[in-house]
Amino acid sequence: MNITLAQAEKMIAAAQKKSVELDTKMNIAVVDGGANLVAFARMDGAWLGSLDISIKKAKTARFFDMNTGVIGELSQPGGALYNIEHSNGGLITFPGGVPIKNAAGDVIGAIGVSGSSVENDHAVAEAGAAS
Repeated sequence: MNITLAQAEKMIAAAQKKSVELDTKMNIAVVDGGANLVAFARMDGAWLGSLDISIKKAKTARFFDMNTGVIGELSQPGGALYNIEHSNGGLITFPGGVPIKNAAGDVIGAIGVSGSSVENDHAVAEAGAAS
């Protein structure tokens, strides 16, 4: 099972709403179960450099089915995943990428958000995933 475009658009709308609440501008990407881009939004004024980061966060979260912040903790020197960010054509290993699960708990895609602090990025991604 994969994320539909309608579901992805709903996630982006929820993420945008949270971004407005936090008074920040975000790039928001949603990928399907195969880590293929389904939907993307760049809020007016969001950083151009964060566009690619948001997509890579979504893909990273789907590739490993865990929050990108968790991967970041595991990829520190001496960690079990040290240097993993150099695999798969480049990963993002800081917060802002969250796997998306269906009602049965199966991962069906991921959302990636970039454009502010990692705390805000994660909060916005969580809001999108929860929708």
